[in-house]
Parts: sequence; structure tokens; C-alpha cells
Amino acid sequence: MQRSTPTQIVTLTDGHAGNLRQARALAAAMKLPSTDMLLKARLPWRWFAPRLLAGSEHAFGDAFSQLLADPSLPSTLVIGCGRQSALATRLLRMHGAHAVQILDPRIRTSHWDVVLAPRHDRLRGPNVVELTGSINPVQDTWLGASRAAFAALGRLPSPRTALLIGGPTSNFNVSMRHLDRWLRDVRAVIEREGGSVLATTSRRTPPAMVARVRKRLHGLPGVVWTGSVDGRNPYAALLGWADRIVCTADSVNMVSEACATRAPVFVAGDRRIRGRPRRFIDALLRAGRVRRLDAEMLAFETEPLRETERVAALLRQRFGIDP
Repeated sequence: MQRSTPTQIVTLTDGHAGNLRQARALAAAMKLPSTDMLLKARLPWRWFAPRLLAGSEHAFGDAFSQLLADPSLPSTLVIGCGRQSALATRLLRMHGAHAVQILDPRIRTSHWDVVLAPRHDRLRGPNVVELTGSINPVQDTWLGASRAAFAALGRLPSPRTALLIGGPTSNFNVSMRHLDRWLRDVRAVIEREGGSVLATTSRRTPPAMVARVRKRLHGLPGVVWTGSVDGRNPYAALLGWADRIVCTADSVNMVSEACATRAPVFVAGDRRIRGRPRRFIDALLRAGRVRRLDAEMLAFETEPLRETERVAALLRQRFGIDP
């Protein structure tokens, strides 16, 4: 089937927040009309994706089967993120679409037009574009809109310290003792210098750690958001209003988004991280984009890490899309 220059985008993910966020961010940067398709793979395909089995065209239900038969597929760019979507984008490319896959699909990359992989994954190939960190939506316009949506945060005293707290993972061994030390350091700096705290926990933060965050930050000017009980999620605005950012080392996505701002970033727990995320944090430390959290948190010059726009420009050139 003869393919033409893409005029539309379909993102395909399993709906996991990190995957959906990356696919949508890249689609927005490509500046083409886009729609999202959430995938729920059936058995046995869910177990073996992105490898092909007999009948794989039926792995995702009727809506996906209809997309495979869509006559506009040769002018469609499909963007997937995550292992389940890798099967979907592979199938769509076989039926005529242009296909970009975010994250290592763990099989030969030649099944896609382009594979976007974090540099710390050490994936190589003629159609592989390496990233420092992850795709994300953070850029100046996005930050400005985020500030406008939570304008009241701009009236908090400066310097405003954003505190982004994740939680334990298979690669991040963190205890309450470590969290206590980080919270004490942040509190001590704010009490010494003045200013305010803009804190948020994540879905992975254990309840006991959430309670400790509330206790240790109680009484400081600012906001502590731990879930919907605290109202609208201000995460984007915390990035937008931050004069400096303290971020736990567990999440490549969270650290990448912090580094896409213009604020100095201090990483908490970099010595507790292992595996591929450790290689990512080490690269940022070597590049001077982040520093280890210490009791001083002295400001330093920064350049925002913005891979999304760089990658979008490469893809527009690759597929002949007008900038």
C-alpha cells in the first residue's frame, strides 16, 4: 500500500498515565489533528505483545479492527507508548500507517518506522532516536497556562520550592528515615531563607509516607497536595511557579518534567536508585542539569531539558510534514 504524508495522528496506549502522557505530548508537538485510542488487549495477545500470533488483528476489539481497515490509514501517523501499544502500532504499520513507538519494544526495531528510546536503555538501531529522559508536555506556553490556572500560587512568598515525592519501586529502595531527612533539609532551608513550599505526592507514595509529608511540612507557607481530597491537582502549576525543584529519584518521567522547566533541580535519593534509572540520573548529574539534594540548595544556572520539541522536529522531517 502506497503511503502518503501524514495528515492526522492516532495515539495508542494502555491508558497508563505515564504512557498516555508521553504519546499525547508528542502528538501535540507534531501539530497535526490527533485522536486517542485506549487499548485493552485480549488474551493470549496481552501476554505476548508485541509479538505476532495468529489472529493478532483481533487482539484489541472491534474499534481497533475498524482502524486497521480505515482507508485513510496511509496518511495516518500512529504513535504508541508501552508494550501493548507496540503490537498495535506494528499491526497498523503492516496495514499502511506510519508508525512511531515510544520505549523499547524488546524486539527488532525494524517493525516500526521510528522507535524513541531513553538513552539509558542503551537501545541502538538505524531507526532508533535516543532521548535523555522521557517525552513530556513541558514547555514555556504549557508552563504559562499552568500558572494562569493556579494564579493564587504566585502570591506565595519566594523562593517557592516545589517538592515532588514519588515512592519505592523495584529500582528505588527508600525508607521513612530517608524521607524524613529530605523533608528536614527542605524545611530547614525554607525556615532559614523564607519562601514557601509547593509539595505533591504521587500515586506510588505509600499512605504512611503521605502522612509523614503532611506532618513534616505542617505550618510552612504553601500547599501540600496528596490527592483529590485536597482539591484540583496543581502538579503542572507547581512546576510553573517553582523557583527551585526538589524531586525524588524514582521516576524518570517526573525528573524529566522537572528538568524541562528553567528551575534548578535537586534530586533526593540518587544513591538509592539502581538499574536503568540510575544511568539517567548519573547522566543529568554529569551534565550539571541536576544536583544532589543537600542542606544548602544553592541556586545554579540551568538550561531546560526539552526533548519533545527536538524529537518532533526530527519526525516532521522524517515524514515530510511541514513545520
